Amino acid sequence: MSVVTELKEKVLSGGKIVREEALQLIDVPLEELTHAADEICRKMSGNGFDICTIINGKCGKCSEDCKYCAQSAHYDTALTDSYPLLSTEEILKEAKYNDEQGVLRYSIVTSGRKLSEKEVDQVCESIRAVKRETSLEVCVSFGLLEEEQFRKIKEAGASRIHCNLESSARYFPQVCTTHTYEEKIETLKAAKRAGLSICSGGILGLGETMEDRIDMVLTARELGVKSIPVNLLNPIPGTPYENNQPLTEDEACRYVAIFRFLIPDGAIRMAGGRGLLRDKGKACFKSGANAAISGDMLTTAGITVQTDRKMIQELGYEVKLCHD
Repeated sequence: MSVVTELKEKVLSGGKIVREEALQLIDVPLEELTHAADEICRKMSGNGFDICTIINGKCGKCSEDCKYCAQSAHYDTALTDSYPLLSTEEILKEAKYNDEQGVLRYSIVTSGRKLSEKEVDQVCESIRAVKRETSLEVCVSFGLLEEEQFRKIKEAGASRIHCNLESSARYFPQVCTTHTYEEKIETLKAAKRAGLSICSGGILGLGETMEDRIDMVLTARELGVKSIPVNLLNPIPGTPYENNQPLTEDEACRYVAIFRFLIPDGAIRMAGGRGLLRDKGKACFKSGANAAISGDMLTTAGITVQTDRKMIQELGYEVKLCHD
């Protein structure tokens, strides 16, 4: 019996694979690995496909020095569009449009270390309006907030917060120096204590190792994360990572498949950078991924909701909310 089959059977019988076992999947034949991951996905998560869209609710002039980001004030990039927190009217208008497109989850994302108390109060009004006038679930990504602020956000109607780990605890200091990995973990724990579900993954292609990628997902698993965004670095001119080599389709499929083995019943969510792949991520959706961010990303173009819905149907999935 191959190591892929052995670990697949362990997962399907309810077992958890450990770090040493996951490391064994790095060099196994890709086709065998992706087929096994797809089988795990279908059996453990069903035919549901979780699709969400995001709105850049506050853009640019970010105090943090994340080396991949066009919005960081530390780097000279082509991003010229910078604006404060959008009004309720602007956020609601975009929410209604997404609701009409059949999107089920809508995420408001803001730049900066964290929103101020005044901004939290303002965006809570926006969340209430979205919940009142659409059928959307609301997810938010507002930085390193505290439990009391998350409770306000939950009371306003949000159901989930997003805060990416980005990489492993070992590698994160190479990615950002203005906040710590521990602060990210505490943010996720605070949101969970406030009764919100949590979404957290990372970016692949920052210079990290395969071990770092596996460790990142293991940390997410320990925190109880069931929605794991997989971003593929889109090297932005002017950032320290502008010369990094984008991942290939085969590499993306391998990492997605390994992540499926680690969190068999989660929503492995293809996110930023998916548009760099020739097939827009279709092979990844046959390798264990079962969720996506659709539409435009924060500072780069994405893939239309209509295109994604067609692909989802072709793959035999049904658009559903997962893990709320």
